[in-house]
Amino acid sequence: MEAAREIAARGLVAGSSGNVSVRLASCGDSPLLAITPSRTPYNEMTEEDVVVTDFDVEQVEGEGVPSSETLTHVAIYRARPDVNAVIHTHPLFGSVAAVAGRNIPPILDEMTIALGGTIRVSEYAFPGSEEMARAVCGALGERNAALIRSHGAVGVGRTLREALDVCVLTERVAQIFLYAGLLGDVPTLPEEIVAAETDIFRMMRDAP
Repeated sequence: MEAAREIAARGLVAGSSGNVSVRLASCGDSPLLAITPSRTPYNEMTEEDVVVTDFDVEQVEGEGVPSSETLTHVAIYRARPDVNAVIHTHPLFGSVAAVAGRNIPPILDEMTIALGGTIRVSEYAFPGSEEMARAVCGALGERNAALIRSHGAVGVGRTLREALDVCVLTERVAQIFLYAGLLGDVPTLPEEIVAAETDIFRMMRDAP
């Protein structure tokens, strides 16, 4: 709930758009996640509204209706054992790039080290569908951020704080990229620097 309110306060979502989830300990053989409810404004959300479901999106706890994007969160958790938190936002500059279908190449050192390199745009798919879940996972790959075509952005991390920081940085990078493009071609980091910084990203991701 607090993470959801923070993305709203930072202008990364509007109204009840976007969603936040965290991986929970399994109940027997069933992995679980907690996720923000559908169609609930963040300033009205309470802890009781947050929903717990299994990975088949069967509701276990909570009074709200699970987010319509729950399938995407589940797909990311299944594909990325290193990820314990997923935040889906509708940021202004990231959404501009997502609508235009513009991948954001490595243009800043902090971007490669924290996000894993290029921020890729997923193939378009209907919101909330299994096709969208697969498309987002494909664009995300091993990285921590992706843009969702004609929709928004997603950031992941080992904790909610890390995922939130990823979302904030992703929007900042998108803003710099689009503004820099107004001045002409946007230069990318040298390939050898990207390779070295990607190694640092992987080392940090895999650290205990």
